[in-house]
Amino acid sequence: MKKNDLSGLTAEQLKQQIAEEKDRLVKLKFAHAITPIENPRRITEARKNIARLSTALTSKK
Repeated sequence: MKKNDLSGLTAEQLKQQIAEEKDRLVKLKFAHAITPIENPRRITEARKNIARLSTALTSKK
């Protein structure tokens, strides 16, 4: 997700995206704990996406 993609979203859409990313992160962590996932970099990417979305949400307020 690019910064330009986030600029067109409303605060409610950002909150919804953050919730979805957090849910995805929990599932990835759980799957990785059971059996190592093919690409553990996806966990890092999910965390970074959450940070990007949170930053965009903060700048909207």
